[in-house]
Amino acid sequence: MNPAEEYILNQPEPYRAILMHIQVLIEHTIPEVELKYKWRIPCYYIGETPMCYLNASHKKQFVDVGFWHSAYLDKFDAYLVSENRKVVKSLRYTSLEDIDDGIFIAILEEAKKQKGKSFYNK
Repeated sequence: MNPAEEYILNQPEPYRAILMHIQVLIEHTIPEVELKYKWRIPCYYIGETPMCYLNASHKKQFVDVGFWHSAYLDKFDAYLVSENRKVVKSLRYTSLEDIDDGIFIAILEEAKKQKGKSFYNK
């Protein structure tokens, strides 16, 4: 089994349910993504370009979906958290009910368009 999938399946609830739902949304929205295990967390790539990562923060009690190309996602700033990070912005979920599939898919589709672009430049 892929270590990234193991990471997801080994999470306690509600993290596992949130991560599995997010995994389904990502893989159905962008079928060409590849799930890799980097920095001890699941990361999605399109070819060689990282798109997003998934992190279950037990200490802070949320699932963090971080996007590297956040400089291009400014029309979604109302939903994204930067928390003093220079490159990455993320969506944070504490329950399945927090996930708005439409917004999540719109952000994924915009992030997909950034393949091959620099993380910083607009």
